[in-house]
Amino acid sequence: MSLIVTRHHLFTVPGFSARAGFCRAGARTWFRRHDLDWTDFVRNGISADALIRTGDALALALVDWARQAEDSING
Repeated sequence: MSLIVTRHHLFTVPGFSARAGFCRAGARTWFRRHDLDWTDFVRNGISADALIRTGDALALALVDWARQAEDSING
């Protein structure tokens, strides 16, 4: 089963500014630039595979964070 990256992951990813998470406005612009559906992401999340395919460093960091977060929950 593919990992689904959610807005919770997006808004809690550490290490990119003084506060955790990516900003909503910047993320929305990023989704548009990569031809990804922001509204669908907000409602349903997005597969890690779709983010990885962008090859973008921020997307890869977000996927890594989502994996860490889910691993900590699932033990």
